Amino acid sequence: MAQWTSAVGAVQLARQLNSQQERPAGPGSRRPPAYRALADGIRLLVLEGRVPVAARLPAERELALALSVSRTTVAAAYEALRTEGFLESRRGAGSWTAVPAGNPLPARGLEPLPPEALGSVIDLGTAALPAPEPWLTRAVRGALEELPPYAHTHGDYPAGLPALRALLADRYTARGIPTMPEQIMVTTGAMGAIDAICHLFAPRGERIAVESPSYANILQLMREAGARLVPVAMAEELAGWDVDRWRQVLRDAAPRLGYVVADFHNPTGALADEDQRRRLVDAARAAGTVLVVDETMSELHLDADVEMPRPVCGFDPAGSTVITVGSASKAFWAGLRIGWVRAAPDVIRSLVAARAYADLGTPVLEQLAVNWLMSTGGWEEAVGVRRAQARDNRDALVAALRRELPDWGFAVPRGGLTLWVRTGGLSGSRIAEAGERVGVRVPSGPRFGVDGAFEGYVRLPFTVGGAVADEAAARLATAAHLVRTGTSGTAEPRTYVA
Repeated sequence: MAQWTSAVGAVQLARQLNSQQERPAGPGSRRPPAYRALADGIRLLVLEGRVPVAARLPAERELALALSVSRTTVAAAYEALRTEGFLESRRGAGSWTAVPAGNPLPARGLEPLPPEALGSVIDLGTAALPAPEPWLTRAVRGALEELPPYAHTHGDYPAGLPALRALLADRYTARGIPTMPEQIMVTTGAMGAIDAICHLFAPRGERIAVESPSYANILQLMREAGARLVPVAMAEELAGWDVDRWRQVLRDAAPRLGYVVADFHNPTGALADEDQRRRLVDAARAAGTVLVVDETMSELHLDADVEMPRPVCGFDPAGSTVITVGSASKAFWAGLRIGWVRAAPDVIRSLVAARAYADLGTPVLEQLAVNWLMSTGGWEEAVGVRRAQARDNRDALVAALRRELPDWGFAVPRGGLTLWVRTGGLSGSRIAEAGERVGVRVPSGPRFGVDGAFEGYVRLPFTVGGAVADEAAARLATAAHLVRTGTSGTAEPRTYVA
């Protein structure tokens, strides 16, 4: 039986329960008993991720006082939740939230479909766009021209090519965070960077605090590394982080690491404001937690009036509390697997030393391609094209969803590549299953939560636009209809012209 990793206060839980929208009762329907309504409310908060799994709930007497109900009502609600598998208890340790075994249904993956499958299936599984041309081809040609001197060496650069490390340091300095090349390590993508950081700072069994929801592939990476994940619910409606919750988790669970996406969060698209960034860094410093800040979406601000806050590392320029991870994969192209870490020099030295037992180094040719892009102005040109493409795709997808699925809810993000969609009370896992039968592939919400939260969500990336976005929304509406009506038959997916 798992132990609790965070706590929810009675006043906080009462506030969340009271904020739930009242569902209108149908003709002739009766209101459920008070204990049943309370149990249903807590269950919904868990499934939506607003109360994390493995969060310690308040004692019966405390919650009864906060809700102005009898202790008997709370006791009966807790007993119902235990029976249904949403609560675990241990004498002397209290009660904490859980998700029943076998719940949710198997969630769909984020692995890209092979190219030959595209044409009959619209793949919304991965948040990645085709390469921006002609910049990719120019970068590769430029890299080949710079390759000969490196070809006469052993080719292993565990910290990265010196020229690229210096260039990345200069880019941080230009953003107002003085940085030396010794504070930079080039990695094989952002995933490689975070994997190295987790192995260095959070060996098996250590706790890592993560946003809830969070990027599914990173969550799985951390699970496989043996980490104990402590979810921290995001603020609602793209409002960034709930720093008070973070402060409480950092104090109570004492995680070794905290993983956050401050800029156009994946999957919600939220942008943390400057005050949230400052307060979270202060809280992490006080708790002795190292913050790993994923900046892979930071350059994908899509609206002209977006004012980007100061980078999180700007509140810890020495890099003792904040480790920053960047990548070329989202802003430029997923096939260019170049990432980087910015941290204190001693952290970089430790990460570099550990590479002797991992991947030794990052491919030289790809580093040269990124170096060519960033040193010639090609990066800024290509990212500008990428922003325009993502903006058009976002607007097309939003319009199509509002037309085809008006009961689905979402807030429109100002940047990034993903839309986090509440599926009108339907199971996101069942929609993912039905979607594959009708020719649209989406990942369901539980992939982005810890232990089964977010069953009522799907993530939709801005990877298609125009007529394809219209068709994707139409197929999702068909999938939703199959789920709503319990229809088991299949529909033939139509082909489309991209």
